[in-house]
Amino acid sequence: MEMIYSLQQIPQAAAKFWNTVGQAHTVAFHGNMGVGKTTFIHALCDELNVKDVVSSPTFSIINEYVFLNNGILKKVFHIDLYRLRYEEEAIRAGVEDCLYSDHLCLIEWPEKIVSILPDGTVHVFMEQIDDKTRKLRIGDN
Repeated sequence: MEMIYSLQQIPQAAAKFWNTVGQAHTVAFHGNMGVGKTTFIHALCDELNVKDVVSSPTFSIINEYVFLNNGILKKVFHIDLYRLRYEEEAIRAGVEDCLYSDHLCLIEWPEKIVSILPDGTVHVFMEQIDDKTRKLRIGDN
């Protein structure tokens, strides 16, 4: 699936995204710095009715948010691996525990942990078309 959206259309793109990926457990966001990964993840969390403040976990590596799913309290782990150099650093930070929990994981810079990503990880590729427009593609590469 591929979609092109403007900055004003992010909420609609997020809704369409969830309709497409359904109950995905782990979503890996690929794209250059500044392409809008964190912004899109924020919109995805808004769609889930996350009440926590959604922000970039660049320095904390993992941010944890909560939302209700069919009356059950669930967690979203927002993981940003930009600052990490080695997969082992991610494991020491607790990323593997998040990935193999029963909670939703939204990962920025997943290239750094390819070998520990669970089967069924949904890969999302984001590109900047211009200052206000992005292209998002769900697929293998």
